[in-house]
Amino acid sequence: MIENSKKPMILVGGGVVAADASKELKKFAEKIDAVVCDTLMGKGAFPGTDDRYTGMIGMHGTKVSNFGINQADLVIVVGARFSDRVTGNASKFANQAKLLHIDIDAAEINKNVEVDASVVGDAKEILKMISTRIKASKKPEWRAQIDALKEQYPDHADMNEFSGPAIINKIYELTEGNATITTDVGQHQMWAAQYYKYERPRQFLTSGGLGTMGYGLGAAIGAKCGCPDKVVVNIAGDGCFRMNMNEIATATRSEIPVIEVVVNNHVLGMVRQWQNLFYGERYSSTTLYDKVDFVKLAEAMGAKAKRVETIEEFEAAFKEAVASNEPYLLDCIIDSDDKVWPMVAPGGSISDAFNEEDLEKQKQEESK
Repeated sequence: MIENSKKPMILVGGGVVAADASKELKKFAEKIDAVVCDTLMGKGAFPGTDDRYTGMIGMHGTKVSNFGINQADLVIVVGARFSDRVTGNASKFANQAKLLHIDIDAAEINKNVEVDASVVGDAKEILKMISTRIKASKKPEWRAQIDALKEQYPDHADMNEFSGPAIINKIYELTEGNATITTDVGQHQMWAAQYYKYERPRQFLTSGGLGTMGYGLGAAIGAKCGCPDKVVVNIAGDGCFRMNMNEIATATRSEIPVIEVVVNNHVLGMVRQWQNLFYGERYSSTTLYDKVDFVKLAEAMGAKAKRVETIEEFEAAFKEAVASNEPYLLDCIIDSDDKVWPMVAPGGSISDAFNEEDLEKQKQEESK
């Protein structure tokens, strides 16, 4: 199947991270000249700056990955479970391609999506074995096809506006892509997945299918203890921060210098986005406009803290946070209606991913 493929795409899941198989994966992708996308949990298993990388796939994946996988003739899924956030409508997922599934858990094979072939076992060993048995090949036409998609669908976020994408992009720039990033759950989590380019396994620590609000701060403290030489940043939302904000006291008591970036839009942003797009703007139980002052709260627990409202203020404060070598909280005030783009409607196909521009075009056509 691999040798007959002219348009191979590899979908990388968290199993590659768990198997420490990132080097084997890279060699395999290069040998067969495949393009590579990943799931949320697969971040860092394949370098985010590599030319053959197309970005995350699924509900908030890139258009290049979502459209590209529906143009491939072979999709090799390594250590991923075909969750609904990845496949969208499973019956329409990569219908034109043959599917090869590599996973350590036999129960995952054919569970959510029927595949054409599978290999059950450790991803590291399987990738080694397959790589020794296949011939190296080049796929210039396929790579050119994907490059054309990248040119057609570039990242559209305005990095001059103070927004979630701009904050993550600035953190990437100031840490030179070398920080360990943890997150809670929601819009900020998706922005952290989209706009920081991860180069190594376990550089991105996040809660996956369980969607655990409050996960990130404890994970950041643990990551800093494990890798004290790395800058460790937790990207949190204001709703998630409330779930576990007492752990700031743990960081200060034990003198663990983590940086807590609260992307504060005063709402439960991901739920509000769904309410806005799919539920007629009925904002039930998602508005968090109250009088809680995160800066005073962090200072009361012994941390340093600042509130910022522009990208310039954020840059100066973040540099100060890194230099301080103390627990530091940045309360970043952004617009309540900022959204994560692209987006796939619930129950829709990932080939129907849309962004704000697509919505505007649709509205114009409907009004004619």
